[in-house]
Amino acid sequence: MKKKVVFIINPKSGIGKKSIVEKEITTEIDTESIDFEIIHTKYRGHAKEIAERFSGKTDAIVAVGGDGTVNEIGSALVGSETALAIIPVGSGNGLARELNIPLRTSQAISVINNMYTRKIDVMKLNSYYSLNVAGVGFDSFISHKFSTVKRRGPLQYMRLITQEFPAYKSQEYTLNIDGHFFKRNAFLISFANSAQWGNNIRISPNAQVDDGLIDVCIVANFPNYAVPALLVSLLAQAIDKNKYDEIIHAKEVELMNEEPLLGHVDGEPIMIEPHSKISILPLSLNVVVPDEEFFKSSIFSPLREIIPQFQQFQQQISQFPFTKIKQ
Repeated sequence: MKKKVVFIINPKSGIGKKSIVEKEITTEIDTESIDFEIIHTKYRGHAKEIAERFSGKTDAIVAVGGDGTVNEIGSALVGSETALAIIPVGSGNGLARELNIPLRTSQAISVINNMYTRKIDVMKLNSYYSLNVAGVGFDSFISHKFSTVKRRGPLQYMRLITQEFPAYKSQEYTLNIDGHFFKRNAFLISFANSAQWGNNIRISPNAQVDDGLIDVCIVANFPNYAVPALLVSLLAQAIDKNKYDEIIHAKEVELMNEEPLLGHVDGEPIMIEPHSKISILPLSLNVVVPDEEFFKSSIFSPLREIIPQFQQFQQQISQFPFTKIKQ
């Protein structure tokens, strides 16, 4: 019996790939084993509405977009037999990278053709779901700012960071982590289901998406001279070794804030209510991922993806104005 798959395309996401993605879907999908439908979103939240309509009625729903689109569709599929699949065309693609889903559209479609699935954990923050990373602090502040800019992409994101960083002040937070209370003056606090924000920038390098735990990553207020070392440890995927980073494993966290906070779920800006709870829902989401045979048959494909990404990253770093950091 043929599988049923719905592709949900966010035409506003990412940095230019979406113009050719639909053509690749129609030419690369295995029509002998899959019946498919393509739907375009028209507004924020539309992808979730569509996914809710098809949940339980199809074998997979494909998020064709960035982390926000993945979050919307994944949120609608928590606890469903319908699997989330991803064609990553965003600027960060955090969950896709973490699950080794290829960034090349044709290869991502090959993964969908194979329809191999695994279960992953999902975090719940009040009424929101987070598949990847949620948080408060500087990254949330930037997320809210980034949502208002017209031009998207990693370079614009980095420029925004350097513009806002000098004036940003760390905040006091009180957390109840599995019944233990912590008070921290923090630059940011991330609640990590997976290891990375996106672009292989890892806030919790050892986090696992199926271990039933939240990695509470607290980056303490730090002096100006520590900025270069923090950046190096972050880019080297070793921030957990930095003395200003603290990681606590948890099943439930309560943010004991008295006032609403700027927050984010998977990079999407939200407002976090006072006394908010973050919990883990173990193995609650089915996701289409590559199997072992895929990697055996495409041993050199990671190199074809890494080289252009590395060149792009070099260009971004060359324009990163380190001289503008706090004085």
